[in-house]
Amino acid sequence: MPPADCSPAPPPRCLRPARTALLAVAIVLAAAVPAAAKIAVFTDGRILKVEDAYLDGDRIVLDLAEGGRLVVPAVRIDRVVADEVEERPQPVEAVPCVAAWTDEPLPDWVPFRDPIHAAAKAANLNPWLLAALVQAESAFDPHAVSRAGAMGLTQLMPAAAVDHRVEDVFDPEDNLRGGASHLRLMLDRFSSLPLALAAYNAGAATVERYDGVPPYRETRSYVRRILSAFCPGTHSE
Repeated sequence: MPPADCSPAPPPRCLRPARTALLAVAIVLAAAVPAAAKIAVFTDGRILKVEDAYLDGDRIVLDLAEGGRLVVPAVRIDRVVADEVEERPQPVEAVPCVAAWTDEPLPDWVPFRDPIHAAAKAANLNPWLLAALVQAESAFDPHAVSRAGAMGLTQLMPAAAVDHRVEDVFDPEDNLRGGASHLRLMLDRFSSLPLALAAYNAGAATVERYDGVPPYRETRSYVRRILSAFCPGTHSE
């Protein structure tokens, strides 16, 4: 399990809250702009290639690759992921660290330590796993919002927030509960931590479509980053 003292491991691997590292991630999140085509994954399993996808009130606007625009209720979109395929993708292996709940307190320097611990316990997740997911999703920023509408600490999409009855996505406890419940749902569905994380990032339909971790660079980097932070020494970028 990740040790309480992470030094001298680098910040991405040990969740060390270095202010410069967190600030850099926050700037990247805030300045993110559409740079490539995307994949919009619908909650009914359909997958659509689009030029861009962005939240507009309670709707998501999809700029279609062939021209034109499709506007749909935000609750119909599971996830949006960059349509950039990793060259020569290597397998993403399972890790020996146990994803299920274990009473391992997080160190004082982990932001939102107590609500992460409580949400992890309620969803039968290892608290280190949930902390690693929050770091990858929002860099522990409870007000983070993606262009496509993912919100809060665990970057819940509107559909997932509704499914898990999250009333306030910007409330840390409510958001953590919803995100933990959604990850647990994916774990129960796929019986594999890499696949569950891939589904959390790119939608369950993409995992089923590829029968494994999808080849999207964003998703594979996301899965490796969380596995590396959760179970140091097992994956690297």
